[in-house]
Amino acid sequence: MTDPGPDAAQAPPRRVRADARRNIDAVLEAAKAVFAAHGVDAPVREIAAKAGVGVGTLYRHFPQRADLVAAVFRHEVDACADAAPVFAAEHDPDEALSLWLQRFTGFIATKRGLASALHSGDPTFDSLPQYFESRFLPALDALLDAAAAAGAIRADVDARELLNAISGLSMSEDPERPGQSARMVALLVDGLRHRAR
Repeated sequence: MTDPGPDAAQAPPRRVRADARRNIDAVLEAAKAVFAAHGVDAPVREIAAKAGVGVGTLYRHFPQRADLVAAVFRHEVDACADAAPVFAAEHDPDEALSLWLQRFTGFIATKRGLASALHSGDPTFDSLPQYFESRFLPALDALLDAAAAAGAIRADVDARELLNAISGLSMSEDPERPGQSARMVALLVDGLRHRAR
């Protein structure tokens, strides 16, 4: 047997074929909708049907239900975090911050159904809190820094504390009063403007 050489372990991961990528994206979008409507224990066949793929295709990419739940969570985290630089490029700093915090609020509100799964003790979910922080903290830090530099908000706002506060507001929303957390976050953003330069 020949030695593969020192660079073999450094080889980049194989690219996912375009059709496989489309299938994965379709499954993630379908699972997000089905989980939101029926919870994470919804039948896999329903997710596959909504995605327009066979059950075998779904299981090929996500062998366990926990794999699918974790992938949906990561997909949604990425979409939310990636919105931050888009808002920053298209709006004034304080407006970009406000828009992204509302986007984050919506993310938390729609993920309430996943909370029990994420805290189930399944090791598949162990890395998700760190992933959450690694994507959201830099996104929010950049928005806060820009808004503070523009004199639109106070400069002593901690990104982690703000994320925790909004998460708490969003998770405790009363189903009888839709939009309550969004209104509370709007008030919170107004508070950030207090003592701005």
